[in-house]
Amino acid sequence: MSYRTRALAVATATLFALPAFADGIMVMDPYARAASPAAKSGAAFMTLHNMSQQDDRLIAVRTDAAKRVELHTHKETGDGIMQMMEVEDGFPVAAGEMIQLKRGGEHVMLMGLTGPLEQGADISVTLVFETAGEVEVSIPVDNERAPGAGAHGGHDNKSN
Repeated sequence: MSYRTRALAVATATLFALPAFADGIMVMDPYARAASPAAKSGAAFMTLHNMSQQDDRLIAVRTDAAKRVELHTHKETGDGIMQMMEVEDGFPVAAGEMIQLKRGGEHVMLMGLTGPLEQGADISVTLVFETAGEVEVSIPVDNERAPGAGAHGGHDNKSN
C-alpha cells in the first residue's frame, strides 16, 4: 500500500470514527488488535467517558468475534512480574470522568477468536453498563497501532 493510500485510509477512518453514545456514556477511539494473524486471542481498547451525573460501571462485553470475552487488567505479583487477570466486578466509570482501556492496563480480552482480527476490518461489540445499559460499538481492527497512539495522544485519562 502506498504512503498516499495509507494516509487517505487513516484520514477516512479518523473522520468516520465517531464516538458511540448511550445514556450518558461516550465511547471514544476504540480499536482491537491481535498479536499475530494466527493468534487465538486479541484485545479491544477505548476511552469511556461518563457524561452523566451518576457513577456507572462497565460490567460485561459481548461479541461474535470471540467465544469468550472478559474484562482484564494487569497486576504486579510482588516479584516484579505483571500478570493479566479478569476483573469480575467490572470497571467503574465515575460521573463526569473518563477511564482509558489501554495496552498494559485495563482492557477487553477476546479469547477463542472466531476468525482472524484482520487489519482494517471492524468487529461489532456490545458494552454492558450497570446503569446506562447496552452500547453497540463498531470497533476497527488496528494491528499496526503503536502503544499510546490514538486520539488522546497517549495521555492517561484514567480516573479511577
